[in-house]
Amino acid sequence: MKSIITSKNAPAPIGPYSHGVLVENMLFVSGQVGKHPETGIIHENVKEQTIRVMENLKGILADAGMNFENVVKTTIFLKNLNDFATVNEIYGSNFTGSYPARETVEVSRLPLDVLVEISVIAMK
Repeated sequence: MKSIITSKNAPAPIGPYSHGVLVENMLFVSGQVGKHPETGIIHENVKEQTIRVMENLKGILADAGMNFENVVKTTIFLKNLNDFATVNEIYGSNFTGSYPARETVEVSRLPLDVLVEISVIAMK
């Protein structure tokens, strides 16, 4: 059985996808970008975008009754791998020692021309 998670704490999807899909005890969260859910603002620097991405993810997880401790897998997409250290520091500050599996890849372009996108899989 699957449930669709729609959050007011993340920007509305820009295509035919859901914020998250909960299948039994596993939550699959679509990639989030640094767009503010209320204002639509996308900051120009990777630091502010990453902070917003993590807030968007946090909101979706909360709406599913979870938090970052439930995350078992993440994927980080970067426009420029030179931003890795900045993104890694902000990303890592949201976890407390029990880190999820992860990959980070550089891509040529992301939706809305953002600098970072992150998706997660979480488990209750």
